[in-house]
Amino acid sequence: MAIPVLTPDQLDAQASRLYDTGAWREIVSGWERTAPEPVAPPPSGEDRPSSGQDRSADWRSLLSVPVEQLIDDSLRALPAASPPERPLPGRLGAVLPDRVHAWRRVGQADVRPSVHLGYARQILAEWGWQNTPYRLRNARGARCVCGALLTAHRLGYGSPATVDRAGAWLITELRSQGWTGLIGPWNRAPGRTAADALALVDAAARRAALAGH
Repeated sequence: MAIPVLTPDQLDAQASRLYDTGAWREIVSGWERTAPEPVAPPPSGEDRPSSGQDRSADWRSLLSVPVEQLIDDSLRALPAASPPERPLPGRLGAVLPDRVHAWRRVGQADVRPSVHLGYARQILAEWGWQNTPYRLRNARGARCVCGALLTAHRLGYGSPATVDRAGAWLITELRSQGWTGLIGPWNRAPGRTAADALALVDAAARRAALAGH
């Protein structure tokens, strides 16, 4: 029995449906936390506590924040981690059919969507980006954004569910930038460049990493 091969547009549609679910809205609603508003100093002329009292209040105020939250907030401030080093196949690998690389999936564990997006970025950077309508790649092996997500999966980076979540993070980032359509139309919009595509994947990967995904 033949296994159906997902196309970039099918991936786009699946990611969009996932983005529209209530469960996904719950995931992304708290991805970015803001610090408490600073407390304004009292007007001059009012009694102010001594410097010793100020320092006491400073460290005592930290006790109202759980240690786990302090650690979590610190981790969220860090840049997204780069994916583990695993070289892509060379230029010949870029032009070969993806099914030729199926053996690379053997024994590979799943990865987080942010890591999957990191590999998709590596594919776009090393194999090239293209925006031919409704095409996974061109004759030189360059991929569209959705094509890079699918190729990353076929090279062994992430499960099909991870691909969908990575696509939903891309759509989440696009919505934050004011784009209301899907990834494919964004990818092939007039004037779009490879730098735009890499910046989008970078931003989506960072957003996913900050959310712990």
